[in-house]
Amino acid sequence: MVFGSFTSSHVVVVLLGLLSLLQPLTSIRLGLVRLPSPDLPVFREAPAFRNGKECGSNESDRINVAMTLDVNYLRGTMAAVLSMLQHSTCPENLSFYFLSAHDAPELFSSIKSTFPYLNMTIYPFNSNRVRGKISKSIRQALDQPLNYARIYLADTIPENVQRVIYLDSDLVVVDDIAKLWGVDMEGKIVAAPEYCHANFTLYFTKQFWSDPVLSKTFEGRKPCYFNTGVMVMDVNKWRKEKYTEKVEEWMDVQKQHKRIYHLGSLPPFLLVLAGNIKAVDHRWNQHGLGGDNLEGKCRSLHPGPISLLHWSGKGKPWLRLDSRKPCIVDHLWAPYDLYRSSRHFFEE
Repeated sequence: MVFGSFTSSHVVVVLLGLLSLLQPLTSIRLGLVRLPSPDLPVFREAPAFRNGKECGSNESDRINVAMTLDVNYLRGTMAAVLSMLQHSTCPENLSFYFLSAHDAPELFSSIKSTFPYLNMTIYPFNSNRVRGKISKSIRQALDQPLNYARIYLADTIPENVQRVIYLDSDLVVVDDIAKLWGVDMEGKIVAAPEYCHANFTLYFTKQFWSDPVLSKTFEGRKPCYFNTGVMVMDVNKWRKEKYTEKVEEWMDVQKQHKRIYHLGSLPPFLLVLAGNIKAVDHRWNQHGLGGDNLEGKCRSLHPGPISLLHWSGKGKPWLRLDSRKPCIVDHLWAPYDLYRSSRHFFEE
């Protein structure tokens, strides 16, 4: 880490920070001058990951990854990004698009100092766009506006980006993300692991299933649960066929007419897309490691090969590790944790 060499005095670090204010923002190597913000955790600088000789450098070789950026989940985001770079054959081909509802300059500085060579852009997400459409769910974290940003992803990132992998921040990738990127969409809007053994009816209320009109929503398709925290999205087709509006229509039913679901942003996705997505191998979303949405109790791994570990549910690995009451699976997340406390920052 760059700061490890400045062991003589705190003053050196502070002076570097003050001098940086006199330079244009574009000339600052943020990994050298950033001071810890009282509102943000501090992270170690990740190593530089470089492409192998077999990697291409054309636009067609680029892999687009979209994530939301939230202060409360920043530690998870850092771990997720590190895991992707570490396991990628062509890490320099990864391009990250972050959607943030918070102060972008500070978040940009935090990520850039941790990953100085990362190809990334932060886009502001206007929370007001969705705030009036959110109805109370069973867990407060699911009601945050940024949790709905994936619905507006296609409208936020540049129009020349036609396909992305959308990922939540509470996961790590333990395989080459290019394998997921290379899935044949077969004309579908979304590709994701499907879980047809799950009781699909439980994702909607009795009022939904007893309504003679609403209960026919899934006629002509075999709906299965899929987790929206890991999706390959044809955002070009999403835009053209106005899928944002289709999802919003169901949110309006929930908010203005009758309560038809309990789980935040997931059910409207299911209402629009369930039974009409490209199924991907389950290895790409070993989900539910955070336990259920109410208590977050420990869960073990599902049988089978694993390419992605996902702590969906209430329990997050960094919180359980900090509390010194981790679940066994949380130790699989720990090697990707770049967090260090402010105390360690000044001790170095």
